Formats: sequence, C-alpha cells, structure tokens
Amino acid sequence: MSRFAERLIGWQREHGRHDLPWQVADAYRVWLSEIMLQQTQVTTVIDYYQRFLLRFPDIASLASAPLDDVLALWSGLGYYTRARNLHKAAQMVMTDFGGTFPRAPAEIETLPGIGRSTAAAIAAFSFDTRSAILDGNVKRVLARWAGIDGFPGQKAIENKLWTLADSLLPASGSDMPAYTQAQMDLGATVCTPKKPACLACPVSDDCIARMTGRQTELPTPKPKKAVPERSTVMLLIRDDTGRLLLQKRPPTGIWGGLWSLPETGSTLGAERYCTDTLKLEVELDPALPDFVHVFTHFRLTITPLPASVTGAAALADDASLRWFERSEALAAGIPTPLRRLLTT
Repeated sequence: MSRFAERLIGWQREHGRHDLPWQVADAYRVWLSEIMLQQTQVTTVIDYYQRFLLRFPDIASLASAPLDDVLALWSGLGYYTRARNLHKAAQMVMTDFGGTFPRAPAEIETLPGIGRSTAAAIAAFSFDTRSAILDGNVKRVLARWAGIDGFPGQKAIENKLWTLADSLLPASGSDMPAYTQAQMDLGATVCTPKKPACLACPVSDDCIARMTGRQTELPTPKPKKAVPERSTVMLLIRDDTGRLLLQKRPPTGIWGGLWSLPETGSTLGAERYCTDTLKLEVELDPALPDFVHVFTHFRLTITPLPASVTGAAALADDASLRWFERSEALAAGIPTPLRRLLTT
C-alpha cells in the first residue's frame, strides 16, 4: 500500500464521516447518492435522498415509475438532467443487465449520467473494486499534495492527476471503501478550497503546497469568463377558479421535462403570444418585480407577468399545457424559480 493511502485510511477511520445514510454496500443506494451529490452539498442531499428511497426503494421501482414522478421528487435539487439520466439508467439496468447493477467500472460507465470517477466510486464502495476516483475534492487534494500546476479541467492536467490517482491506490480491494471515503472527506472537511486546515491533514508532512506556502494558489483556478446574461418573461396565467396554467418543457435543455410557466421574450409581445400560441384571450396585469436565477453558465433575469383568462379556459389541443391547482403545482416537478413564485 502507498504511504499516502495508508495515512488516509487511518485518518478516515478515526476522523472521517461514518454516519451518512448511503454508507452501505448497496450499489443502488451508492449510485443514487453519487448522482445526487454531483454539484450539491451533503446537507442538502440527505433529505432528498431519504424521500427518494421511500418512493423508489430499488432499481425496479425507479425504472417502472413515470418520469414525472421522478422529477417531482427531484424538484428543488436542481440539475434536472441528473434525474432524467437516473431514470434512463435504471431502465437500462433492468433491460441490459437483468435488473442487477453492473460491477465493473467500464460497464457502470455505460449508464447515462455516469462518468469515469462516479463509476469508480460506485464500484469501490459497492464491490471493493480497486479503481481511482477524481472528483473536484480529489483533484484539489492531489494538486496541492503533489504540487501540480495548471487548471485541472484542462485535459493534460487531468490526465496527470488520473495517473497520480491510479498510482496511489491501496493494494487490497477491502481497503477501497475507506480509502475512497477518506479522499472525499479530506477534501470536504480539511483540504477545503479556502482556509484549508493543514494542521489536521494526515498527508501535510509531505504536501508540496503546504511546504511551499501555495495552498491558496493550488489547484490553479479556471480562467474567468464573463457570465452571459439572459432574460425571459414568465406568464402567471390563472383562470376564474384560480388555477395556474403550466407548460411542460421539452425533454432536453434547461429544466427539461419539468412543468413551468409559459414564457415569452418580452412584456410587449405577451398578449400576442397568449392569443397566437396559447390560444387564450388574457387580461394582463402589471408585471411583478424582476428577480435573478443563477445557473452554472449564465444568469437569467425573470419578469413575472400575472394574467387572467377573460374567456373560456379551455386549452388548445396541446398536451404540453395544463391547468394546475396551487397544491398540485407545488407537488409536481417544477423549477426552483416557479416554486419561489408560488411560495412568496
């Protein structure tokens, strides 16, 4: 075993996290947690994870569920492509792997939404497979410990980190769950992006970043780019009973497959959009204050525009449109901005 791995395993057993609900040798539960934890903090994930398992306790129940039910439970967690891929992957496990989650990282990686690092983590935790992970926390730990310059998102730097990660694996597969968890825990609780707790780090004695005072410089940050700005008008159309008109978004793209508000480019074109596209005669009210929703790659300024139907509330022959009671809307798969509008 590498001395690096030996120190991390010893540290994890004494100081690491041991009470997370997905720390079981069950591939389905490990897989679900790994997908939820992509881009999302542990404290946020726990409640979603537990609710999700109550509704979908195994792969078969997830695979057979309507996508709308999956998205409804995911609502508020963000990055909805994860939920759509999770559903597709569950169906693929049932059809292509006979309902048994694959064991080999290469096979796991064939499932939608699973990359090399996630596949390795699932295999390590579930099957004691000797396979290196390289998520954001691990990239930071290794870049600092080995003094590797360059943005880790660049292919050449990433390849260098993969080579290092592979070279540091423990010799025994039985040590893989503790070692893999140690890397995650170290990056999340000690070798943090800002103000790393080097005195508590089990590998600080030969960490190049610590020895050279470069903890805040490594890993090299991503070159900054201007964040694009976009804007949209969201129509809050209600009928005479107070129901809200929602429109199912296309299956791909932002909020793919979720129920959201009809959108138009500007308040000036809103009435024509309702008449020509939604086939509804509406009475527009003054717009509500704008607010901003921040995505990973752009900022979206949203103008909420209330409106009410002035004639019959019958909808055009369009399966993407549907009237919702407020409670129904909140229980459905809806994007965070809409939930914010309905609860404030």
